[in-house]
Amino acid sequence: MKPPLLAPSLLAGDPGALAASAAVPAALGLEWLHVDIMDAHFVPNLSFGPGTVAALRRHGSRQFLDTHLMMTEPHRYVEAFAKAGSSRLTIHVEPGYDQAGTLSAIRGHGCSAGIALNPGTPIEAVEPFLKDVDLVLVMTVQPGFGGQAFRADTLPKIAQVRRWRSERGLDFRIEVDGGIDVATARLCRAEGADTFVAGTSFFASEDRAAFAAAFAAL
Repeated sequence: MKPPLLAPSLLAGDPGALAASAAVPAALGLEWLHVDIMDAHFVPNLSFGPGTVAALRRHGSRQFLDTHLMMTEPHRYVEAFAKAGSSRLTIHVEPGYDQAGTLSAIRGHGCSAGIALNPGTPIEAVEPFLKDVDLVLVMTVQPGFGGQAFRADTLPKIAQVRRWRSERGLDFRIEVDGGIDVATARLCRAEGADTFVAGTSFFASEDRAAFAAAFAAL
């Protein structure tokens, strides 16, 4: 098991003060910030673009920007996000494009690479890409909007990814995103997750330091 890692989601921050929102987890010593990119095609919502990532860097963010491309054509934007300052680019397995080629392009632009899948997608869909990624993201809600309830039916997928990682001697992280709070994170941790995206629960917490400490103790 890898040490637990909390990646607060910028999507749940203040849209009028994103740099200030990004500074909140940084001030707690949290090294990762999750940046959700939504194109209003692959998911029914629109969020940030490369300019947002560039602005975070321009305003002094030194965090690991864990950039989640919820897009129908992510391959078209790899270079833009890499140049803007993303640390990792995670793409989805579902849309019809060259996933393997896109993962290669991500690495070619100096970023680490991740593969994600939605709750309704069979876990076998990510299996061909396991050797080519640094992270597998198991969505624990249907992506598009924050604040959704955690789906317990995704837990067996986390367990399967952990088994594959162990059996094949691979070293990628296993991330979960959607309805994650301390209680649901414990469920995911028990199945093998080590990286936790928390948006609404983090920013709504009255004691964010205690919240972060609870994740560190998972």
